[in-house]
Amino acid sequence: MKKILVTGACGYIGSHTLVDLLGKGYEVLAVDNLANASEAILEGVERITGKKIQNHNINLSDKAATRALFVEHPDIVGVIHFAALKFVGESVEQPLRYFRNNLDSLLCVLECMQEFGVPNLIFSSSCSVYGNASDLPVTEKTPWAEAESPYARTKQMGEQILQDVCKGDANLKVVLLRYFNPAGAHESNEIGESPLNASNLVPVITETAIGKRASMSIFGDDYATRDGSCVRDYIHVMDLADAHTKALEYLLAGKNANQCEVFNLGIGEGVSVLEAIHAFEKVSGQSLNYTIGPRRAGDVIAIYANRQLAEAQLGWIPQRNIEDIMRTAWAWELKRSGKG
Repeated sequence: MKKILVTGACGYIGSHTLVDLLGKGYEVLAVDNLANASEAILEGVERITGKKIQNHNINLSDKAATRALFVEHPDIVGVIHFAALKFVGESVEQPLRYFRNNLDSLLCVLECMQEFGVPNLIFSSSCSVYGNASDLPVTEKTPWAEAESPYARTKQMGEQILQDVCKGDANLKVVLLRYFNPAGAHESNEIGESPLNASNLVPVITETAIGKRASMSIFGDDYATRDGSCVRDYIHVMDLADAHTKALEYLLAGKNANQCEVFNLGIGEGVSVLEAIHAFEKVSGQSLNYTIGPRRAGDVIAIYANRQLAEAQLGWIPQRNIEDIMRTAWAWELKRSGKG
């Protein structure tokens, strides 16, 4: 079996990607410093896959600790790099922390990949690199606008670092996956999104519906969108996990035409905040208590993807829609709250 290092493995997308990789015959090496995650999620991964995964609690910004991991596992053939701080609002408040963590960890991983001859990297990027794009849907060739947050800038800088490293290292092959708004949970209800301080829309919705929050706020209803609320492209987390495995297989099979390639990952449809709320109410039968608040710093007005390139090159076609997202997210919320 091919061994894949998954950084940020106990996080939301990382844990679901572990399930997808294990289901397709890969061996996984899990790393997470648990800054925004819990190892308990790996128990759910084991119940789904029948395979027990050990987490290596390493801060990837620590070069010595990261190198020791590569020494211990010389048979790594690829890296899927999720590990990063990711909250837009927090990044506005703590930009230096975000630059230090997100960039240093990437640099340490890259240095170790070069030293130990690991050629394949899948980088967790984001649609936030596009900023407030003037034309929608965005394609991989859409010019970047100014980053709307320090988090987004770390993704822009991470991509630029990888493009530059590829120019100087003929052995490195990279896929940059710019994904839009991951949401939902595994159909088994064994794993899902469990943020310590939820800020993404879907877990905020489910936490409000279950009673963990008295109400929720919609940040602005005066944007130039069809109902005044921000528009996003929500993608089911298992569709996203499948895309990471397909991108890895794309590199392992040598199908890439260039050393560094980029793909958008989204359903290809924009859903407003209010539309997402209504989709949840439809599938759950719950009435959501929400209020309209002021705009939030760092928020992009509208963004959604053109995913034709990922379909053509990776053979990736998302299988789930916004109602599937809300249905699985609600089932997961009920279970983790002891009401399922």
